[in-house]
Amino acid sequence: MISKMMNTDDVVKDVKGMLERARPPITKECCIYRVPLVIRQLNQEAYTPKVVSIGPYHHNSPHLLNMERHKVMYFKSFLRRTNTSMESWIHYIACKEPQIRHCYSDALQFTPNKLVEIICVDSGFILQLFWTSKYGTDDMYLSTPWFGNAIFYDLLLLENQLPFFVLHDLFSLSIGNFGNNDIPPFILFTFRYFQSLNKSNLSPNLITTCHHFTDLLRTFHLCERKQTTRTNQWPHIPSVTKLSEAGIKFASTESKCLLNLSFSRRVLKIPKFRVSDGTEELFRNMVVLEQFHYPGEGYITEYALVLQYLVNTGKDVDILVRDGIMENLLGDSDAAAERTKRLCRNIVLSNFSSDYVSLWKELDASYKSRRLKLKSTLRRDYCKGPWQTAATIAAILLLCLAFVQTLCSIWQTK
Repeated sequence: MISKMMNTDDVVKDVKGMLERARPPITKECCIYRVPLVIRQLNQEAYTPKVVSIGPYHHNSPHLLNMERHKVMYFKSFLRRTNTSMESWIHYIACKEPQIRHCYSDALQFTPNKLVEIICVDSGFILQLFWTSKYGTDDMYLSTPWFGNAIFYDLLLLENQLPFFVLHDLFSLSIGNFGNNDIPPFILFTFRYFQSLNKSNLSPNLITTCHHFTDLLRTFHLCERKQTTRTNQWPHIPSVTKLSEAGIKFASTESKCLLNLSFSRRVLKIPKFRVSDGTEELFRNMVVLEQFHYPGEGYITEYALVLQYLVNTGKDVDILVRDGIMENLLGDSDAAAERTKRLCRNIVLSNFSSDYVSLWKELDASYKSRRLKLKSTLRRDYCKGPWQTAATIAAILLLCLAFVQTLCSIWQTK
């Protein structure tokens, strides 16, 4: 017999402990996701907050610790402003703690008490931030343009979110104590803070579901888009340069919805869009959200994929800029092309909107038209400007005259 035999009771205890620590299955409440490594490694900065951590995923990150004291100050200021007791917030969050925990895809290593503390302080910071954005602030540090812009974008990162219902309920709880019926609901404060992203002037009354700020950002871009049938057909999408060489023209539209592309009479109409430092960041987070929460409604993903196909080189960017479709705030055309090309790398899209597929089939048919290609080649190579056109016509006339002269010479010899 082996003297040091494994104790069965210890094994059972260890297995039970492991099962208790294991995360329960992801439920329908889950809406805040960790970005997988295979996607994150393409651009770490696009998913990582630069100034402020919100929620448990990036709590205690070394480069964000400086903001913790500011968050506590904002939290206390909001409680004082609304005459709200800290105990009422703690009681509410403690009651909702299991539900809040289920909103996150990863198992959270924090104890219930620590998670309540994190949600409490971060919620107070956001509510006070939104309040001061409407009514003004004396905080000269966080209100500087650089910090204001950095915080704005940090609040839109998928891993840096709190469940929207928590913010809404805590705001309602505090305003109820405030005793002022003129205070607008929290959704109006939210819309006002993110108004620069609401290009279509979407009304808060039309928002039926909002899981968090990244989800709201996606809703802004959908612009009340109705659900369309999906198909597993994959459209062929040539680059802007190839389309242009085939005679396809480009024009901008006045539509505020980026998704409203159209094609008719050999003209591809694309709503104006801007490429800046924050563009890749915003789209990447919306795309990852769709990967896990809206796998059958990847409208932002397919739009980003279309851009990725259209824009391959700096020349593609130059054409779109020339035609008033793209506003390139990066300055460098190759840099804008590279950022656009990688919006959907390592992303899975199993189906496409049938509207998009129909559009690209029509476009592809025009692209493959030989007559149109020949006409376009003549224009591109021999009629770029008035002088070149005149020279081309003169050359053709000279060839015709030379041909006629040759014929006359032949007839005379006979």
